Order: sequence, then C-alpha cells, then structure tokens
Amino acid sequence: MFNFWTVVYLIFIGIVAGYLARLLVKGSDPMTWWQTMLLGIVGSFIGGFGGYLLFGWDEDEGFFQPSGLIFSILGAVVALLLWRLIRARTSRAEGSRG
Repeated sequence: MFNFWTVVYLIFIGIVAGYLARLLVKGSDPMTWWQTMLLGIVGSFIGGFGGYLLFGWDEDEGFFQPSGLIFSILGAVVALLLWRLIRARTSRAEGSRG
C-alpha cells in the first residue's frame, strides 16, 4: 500500500491541508511545520475514513486510507477542532487539581 510516492504524496498533502486547516479555523494554534504536516496527514486519513463511510469510496482499500486534498482539508479541520477540545479539557482538569 505504501511506497515512496505515497509517502511523498502524504507529506505534500499533509503540509498543504494542515496549513489550510489552520487558516480556516480561527484562533491561535502554535505549531511547528512538522506538527502542521502531521495535522494534515491525520486529516487525510480522517477524510479517507469519512469518504469511505459516506460514499463507499475504495471499498477494496478499506476504511483506513488517505484522501484527496478537499477531504484532507476537511479532515484536518476536524482533527484541529478535536485537538483544541482535548487540550481545553486537559488544561481545565489540571487547573481544578491544583
């Protein structure tokens, strides 16, 4: 499933989708370039899973698959919002302990 060009594709899509997701979602998210790339890669797999569930795309590949640019951006937005939610809950939990 993964060869050299698949990895290059994931890195490129990851950088673009992660950057665009951070532009689309208002607020401050201090991230390095590689964290932004990882956000886009995770978004690509979330988008691939969403495409598989909604439209039955690439059923032979299964539910765990990378997606195209549009669904990668949408998946990265979802991943970024989930990251903010988790970060807010953990900071609130740490604040209530001390």
